[in-house]
Amino acid sequence: MAESLRVDVWIWAVRCTKTRSAATAACRAGHVRINDQTAKAAQPVRIGDEVRVRLHGFDRILVVRQLLPKRVGAELAAAAYEDRTPARPTPMEAQLVPRRDRGAGRPTKRDRREIDRLRGREPR
Repeated sequence: MAESLRVDVWIWAVRCTKTRSAATAACRAGHVRINDQTAKAAQPVRIGDEVRVRLHGFDRILVVRQLLPKRVGAELAAAAYEDRTPARPTPMEAQLVPRRDRGAGRPTKRDRREIDRLRGREPR
């Protein structure tokens, strides 16, 4: 068995994305990080690596436990990683997040940094 696997193949195989092309697009867009470094689609992933995938506005934090070259069933896919994703906020907690006024214009760089800090995202 190989010691490493392309990150886009692994993301697709463990069912983070529906298609491999969607996994590749996520890598190109910068939504995939391996050990806190932005990953290209062909970057190798190894057992023990931490993979962060941004899906639907939230980060999924997965630790690689098994390399899967092909897409498998949900139970086998779940065994291939350890999920360290924090719980998503409840709808009540989401209402407590401040929102920008409609028509306030595009946020400045400082505004974006403050928004990222409020949402708990790490700086790039």
